[in-house]
Amino acid sequence: MKPIRLMAGFFTVGIWTLLSRLMGFVRDIMIASYLGTGPVAEAFLVAFSLPNLFRRFFAEGAFNMAFVPMFSKKVEADEGALKFAQDAFVGMTFILTIFTVLGIIFMPLLVTAMALGFIGDSRFDLSVYYGRIAFPYILFISLSALLSGVLNATGRFMAAAAAPVFLNIIFIGFMIFAAVLWSLSETAGQEMENALHNHFGEWLSIAVPVGGVVQMAIVWIAAARAGFPMKLARPKMTPELKRLLMIAAPAALAGGVVQINILVGRQVASYFDGAVAWLNYADRLYQLPLGVVGIAIGVVLLPDLSRRLRADDVAGGRDAFNRASELSLALTVPATVALMVIPIPLVSVLFERGEFTSQDTLSTALAVAVYGLGLPAFVMQKTLQPLYFAREDTKRPFYYALVAMLFNVVLAVGLSPYIGFIAAALGTTITGWAMALQLWWGTRGMGEAARFDPRFWSRLWRILGASAGMGVALVLAEALLSPLLSGGAVRYLALLALVMVGIVSYFGIGQIIGAFKLGEFRRAMRR
Repeated sequence: MKPIRLMAGFFTVGIWTLLSRLMGFVRDIMIASYLGTGPVAEAFLVAFSLPNLFRRFFAEGAFNMAFVPMFSKKVEADEGALKFAQDAFVGMTFILTIFTVLGIIFMPLLVTAMALGFIGDSRFDLSVYYGRIAFPYILFISLSALLSGVLNATGRFMAAAAAPVFLNIIFIGFMIFAAVLWSLSETAGQEMENALHNHFGEWLSIAVPVGGVVQMAIVWIAAARAGFPMKLARPKMTPELKRLLMIAAPAALAGGVVQINILVGRQVASYFDGAVAWLNYADRLYQLPLGVVGIAIGVVLLPDLSRRLRADDVAGGRDAFNRASELSLALTVPATVALMVIPIPLVSVLFERGEFTSQDTLSTALAVAVYGLGLPAFVMQKTLQPLYFAREDTKRPFYYALVAMLFNVVLAVGLSPYIGFIAAALGTTITGWAMALQLWWGTRGMGEAARFDPRFWSRLWRILGASAGMGVALVLAEALLSPLLSGGAVRYLALLALVMVGIVSYFGIGQIIGAFKLGEFRRAMRR
């Protein structure tokens, strides 16, 4: 894949991911408005987190990281790629069906593992109830991830990137439907507010597996049209699947460590009323640039590096890695500065309405700033990990993740008595940097293909300079626009103006000092 094609693939994934994240904002704005940060909101967020946690473990974290390089090499060499994908699809369906049934049965244990602080109040029972409704999502979304891997490895990025958009559309549609149903009901009395919240909690939980089915259907159809029709059959353990599992096992352990980090954060937050919701809404903000840039780079880079390794293209592999890293930082360093400089206007305008109060804004904004500090580390992980996975090296990332996990446990648990819920966010950020630095240090023995070139280092300092200049512009613009950001419909236009100041100042300064060339972005966008 030529650099321009790599960039085009990145922008295809990135633009659809951006649309998905924007729709996710609409979804979360509606959830915050209807449920705020109360018990039902926290219970639903924990219930929704459970299948997502295991999705990252089974699909994105372990299986796909092993599957995509093996499948990419089979496509490159024309060595039975369809049969390999079919066997993997059937095997994953069999395993995850059993796991889904067990998860529904033992949901109280899963909720305990996720939010020990919920025990003894209404949040625990609600989390178990909502969790049992939502948990089948793990089956459908994991199969979607495998099918997306098939599409990405063959250079078809659009369907896999577009599918998550429909999940958020379904969420929004279900909430509108729930609101209409509620308006037609005759529920009244002193418990009316609780009944309203429970009503929305149930419909949101139902939307989760429905969205999973729709996502799987989209990528299944796309894979079939691409020449990879997946069918249900009797599972069988082939030599290729055994090798896949051997490679995936360390990645699964590494994925498990990463999920333990998430669990640690949730456990800490569960002991502070409202903290689960604050961290979730903050997570949505920093996940926007992480999803658009980091995930897009990772999705495109892994199959590309795998093919180049198969073809012994060292120079091409190094160029692909460097340009992906360069582009990642060019788009995430300014996002980091923005999240740290203007978190309160972002949270206030996007979420503060209905049940979401000004105190919720301050707590969420603090978490946004702390998460933002770790954003470059999370994105660089997405560019560094393919260097290992493309070589079918899943052991070392596991060891690095284990060290990072110990950092997280010590920081999040040890600091929580002193700084409260924000210890969970701080632990996540420092853990992200620890993981990125270890991954970078571990590439020393990979040769030229894993080294940063002179152009990368030259542009990195310019990116930092342009981002600093943008930060100054944002501080000045916020001071001027602060009366307009405080309330009313005009605050949306004021936030838009603030964002535009950031975009124009960053890209203007960056172009002048040579941090990047705008023509590179335009050419990739045209493709």
